[in-house]
Amino acid sequence: MNTWIWIYIAVFCGGASLALFLTPVFGAIARNTGFLDVPASNHKKHNNATPLLGGAAMFTSWIIALGIGIAAVKWGGLSEMLPLQGIMPGMNNALPDLAVIAGCAALAVLLGLWDDKFAMSAAAKFGGQFVIALLVTLYGNVRINIFLDNQFAVAGATVFWIMLMMNSINFFDNMDGLAAGVIAIALGIFAVIAGLNGQFFITAISALSCGVCCGFWFYNMAPAKIFMGDSGSHFLGFLAAVTAAEVSFFDISYSHSRFPVLIPLIVLALPLFDTAMVVMIRTLNKKPFWIGDHNHISHRFVRMGLSRPVAVLLVHLLSLSIGITALPIFWGDFRTAAILVFQAFLQLTVITILQFALAKKE
Repeated sequence: MNTWIWIYIAVFCGGASLALFLTPVFGAIARNTGFLDVPASNHKKHNNATPLLGGAAMFTSWIIALGIGIAAVKWGGLSEMLPLQGIMPGMNNALPDLAVIAGCAALAVLLGLWDDKFAMSAAAKFGGQFVIALLVTLYGNVRINIFLDNQFAVAGATVFWIMLMMNSINFFDNMDGLAAGVIAIALGIFAVIAGLNGQFFITAISALSCGVCCGFWFYNMAPAKIFMGDSGSHFLGFLAAVTAAEVSFFDISYSHSRFPVLIPLIVLALPLFDTAMVVMIRTLNKKPFWIGDHNHISHRFVRMGLSRPVAVLLVHLLSLSIGITALPIFWGDFRTAAILVFQAFLQLTVITILQFALAKKE
């Protein structure tokens, strides 16, 4: 097996192991400090007070693993033991941008923690998200590839993309294990594509992030022992958005059309689709789109008669089914890519019909 694959597996396992160890630690801290999600008459359905520091646990696991990895490569002699010499210049050049990304990820977690504790207004939360997205775009050199020459338009689209993903995952985190599993799947697919592109540093970060999600998911799956809270949904949304922007989906050595720029939308189709649907429904019902309800795809599957764990499993399988179509889109010719994009659209159409034509009323 290629040495790089073993490196990525080790990075994944490192992130997962840290999250497996630190998540219960943060759960205990949450209980001792009263940082709990207490059952109330809202859209959530849980019976017991649940620790609400999952986002902090994931971020701490991620930043520690990242720091250990960078230190081991730069100063621990790992670059001499493994075939890393060729990527050291690129890694050194990327470190300032990575520092900005890590700093903005920390801000996203802090913003979510503040909202978890003090229930910020929607305007204040959106304002904080905008500042974070703007900082990482301007100073972290994060840019999405949309084939535009106007840098202001690209920067504006990138800020919108990051804010969209932060809010989409915030909306999507409505059942035990749901958001963590979907983002783990997305990050795993991004890692594969980055690896095919030879983007070793981005592949390692994607694998690390995927591992952290999987480690946290072990405690967040039904019945959840800890919630990620807004801190976790902000962190995962930020990670997914930045990773999607950093991976080079259009590579002339693989890609034979421009369809690969749609890959992030396909890989993250379910949370984006779910966000669009609930915003539309809430708007039509003349309700604020940021107020939670039971119109998410997972809730509609439950109204079809599925248990909540089975509904979550179904969403995960749908996310994987749609997401893996991104791989042949990446290396296929125009006709292959066009058919697969259309297939992904049809899958979402089927989901829509199932939700609205067959779902039972609460």
